Amino acid sequence: MGTLFTRRFEADRIGSQVPVKLMHLEGLYELFVSKFAFSNMDLSMHLFQVNLKMKMTYRTLPYSEDDDVQESEGGFTESGESPKSNHQSRTQWDDNCPWSEWYSAEDPLRGFELLTVWSEKAIESSLEMAELENVSPLEAEKWLISPCLFEILSDGSGGKRIGFASQLLLLIDALHMSLDAKFVEDFISVENPGPENLKSTAVIPPPTVLDRVLKDLFHEVGALQLDFAEGDHENSRTIKGAPLESLFGQFCLHSLWFGDCNIRAIAAFWIEFVREVRWCWEESQPLPRMQASGVVDLSTCLINQKLHMLSICIDKKRQLNQECPKADSQIQSDISSEDGDTEASFFECDSLSTPDRPNDPESDISSFVHSDAVKLGDPIPKHSACIRRGSAGIVGSMMLLKSYQNMHSPFTQDPPLMTEDMHEERLQAVEALGESFRFSAQLEKDILSSDMSAFKAANPDAVFEDFIRWHSPRDWENDDNMERVESNTNAVVESTNDWPPRGKLSERMSEHGNSWRKIWNEAPPLPASEQKPLLDPNQEGEKVLHYLETLRPYELLGQMVSTAFKAAADTLNRTSFGGLKQLTTRIGQLYLTMAATLRCLQKNSLSVGTEDIEDLKRLCAIFGHVESLITLAASLHQKFLQAPRLSESIFNDYYNFYLPKMGTVSIGGDEKKDFDKKQEVRRQEREVVASMFTPPTVNQSWRKVLSMGNLLNGHEPTLREIIFSKRDHLSENYYASHAPRGYQQELETYRMYICGTSNDLGVALAVASCD
Repeated sequence: MGTLFTRRFEADRIGSQVPVKLMHLEGLYELFVSKFAFSNMDLSMHLFQVNLKMKMTYRTLPYSEDDDVQESEGGFTESGESPKSNHQSRTQWDDNCPWSEWYSAEDPLRGFELLTVWSEKAIESSLEMAELENVSPLEAEKWLISPCLFEILSDGSGGKRIGFASQLLLLIDALHMSLDAKFVEDFISVENPGPENLKSTAVIPPPTVLDRVLKDLFHEVGALQLDFAEGDHENSRTIKGAPLESLFGQFCLHSLWFGDCNIRAIAAFWIEFVREVRWCWEESQPLPRMQASGVVDLSTCLINQKLHMLSICIDKKRQLNQECPKADSQIQSDISSEDGDTEASFFECDSLSTPDRPNDPESDISSFVHSDAVKLGDPIPKHSACIRRGSAGIVGSMMLLKSYQNMHSPFTQDPPLMTEDMHEERLQAVEALGESFRFSAQLEKDILSSDMSAFKAANPDAVFEDFIRWHSPRDWENDDNMERVESNTNAVVESTNDWPPRGKLSERMSEHGNSWRKIWNEAPPLPASEQKPLLDPNQEGEKVLHYLETLRPYELLGQMVSTAFKAAADTLNRTSFGGLKQLTTRIGQLYLTMAATLRCLQKNSLSVGTEDIEDLKRLCAIFGHVESLITLAASLHQKFLQAPRLSESIFNDYYNFYLPKMGTVSIGGDEKKDFDKKQEVRRQEREVVASMFTPPTVNQSWRKVLSMGNLLNGHEPTLREIIFSKRDHLSENYYASHAPRGYQQELETYRMYICGTSNDLGVALAVASCD
């Protein structure tokens, strides 16, 4: 210390059997005072003013291995069964998390470390130290908290975290093995069991396990109405897979855990899955987890489209089966009926052979169309002689051209449903024939004919021009002096003040040989309920089953990989983790990365040796990083429900620490750095943090003897750090006989640092002097 002073240091440590006196603050105070007291008198009877600074560290109790039900590694059962169908009575930290039905994740938080800091204060007696030892840690000036994290989160311990990412990697291996196979059955066939290395490692779970999984997949949903879009991320639809709650989506998630996701187990699972689907078809049983109505969603994978199509076919097949007995009984009733006049009138309506409407309408319509404007001079019937059927209501104020009657909109059949491959076949046919317009008209002929038949049934006195005014308003040209208003449905709303309406067909519709007029002339007046369905459920259903039963392995595995990634991400996205903007952004980026990487699976095939498989494996690593962050966020959110600011702050600190590691698959052990960032706990948050320190249980024998004070809910400090100091003028110091004359500056003459617990105590002393 220059030329004036010398500071001398002493240090000692007691590694065991710390004297009881030195376990308490009072004894440590007297130890420090003894270093500068003039005699060995009773130190408790004299006042020695010293300064004290203190820090105490507390740790939450680790989870007891005896209290938790530990699963086998990764949540697998010995038989390779999916955890979802293996119901155990256990309590885990993540039981309320969305992934818990598939696997139980290790809690990334081993506990928390709380550092309480006491501000510097003056102590004059041992009695004050005894009182300070009884003060609650809640009175400390500052609280700092840091999480004790599971080692795997550092991604440098060499451990392997079991979760969706690890199973997706196994699924990609199965995809790689499927590229050269022609049939799914090849992987389980006795004659062609596959590669030698596959036979020894790939195990198919026993039939009892398969039965339980299929039961969960097919029989435990009932008539549940599924909302496939509920809870999905906005970027989820960019991935061409099946919805999470759909039948194929659940099949893919089950496959991740079935038989450790090996190709043989997947093949066996798929074959039994298709058999179960065929049973539903043959028995006309509703297909579980699939909607039986609506439009086929072409943004999903083809298997999901086919299953949706099959579900609709089953529903229509059931309706037809229910209507057939009713129709048979109605026919018998009609045969026995003696009301011949009603029957004759009914068939007159079907043929439109009324006095005002000849049976051959061509001559009447030809003179009507070739005139420049509509001039109807025929007498207006007071009412139609035909029965109106299949009306959905009046179309605004529109009137029929040949009778002073309101135009009725008919109930029509839904257009036939098509899957993606059916659309592609139609487009290829269009390109082959060249004349796209005429070919498209031919393709729509059945739909157009159905609409015309329904319109005729709802409007018995209608003519072709009436149908055009309703179905294609742009092909009907009104006179300029007529009032014309476009309604919301793009239909023409006409004034009834000047009847009959004046106008003419467009040039396209009035040309000679127009196909629409030909279809009109051939269409019978039948309501939609009596028409032949546009969709033949029996034919289309068998086509779907043929597709499922003859699917190539790489086509199956390719769609499974896309759907599994999507379903796993959608599952994790449903995790409740509070308002963590950084994590929300990262999840959105993950969806976009998956969509870009998985696009390669939409090709017809994958060739061995391409970069696609490696890209998919890298995607698994990225998925694993995000999965780890979501798991940590969920754990923090659960523990800080009443202090969300702390949860967000701790997560953001860890996210910034972890971010550099997210760009790599693994981090070398030499580069590993522990996360030790601390967050200050505000006054209003202390009770929340203190509640995490649950009182020790009787089973924790190592906590039975409490030797130190300042307990926090029964927890003594795991580490206590104290600094005693004494400041003097050198002239008053025991060692100051040679102090420079006139030197009056105050100096810290004694300083003692004490660190340890009741079982390990270290002491260091520094004394300043003028030697």
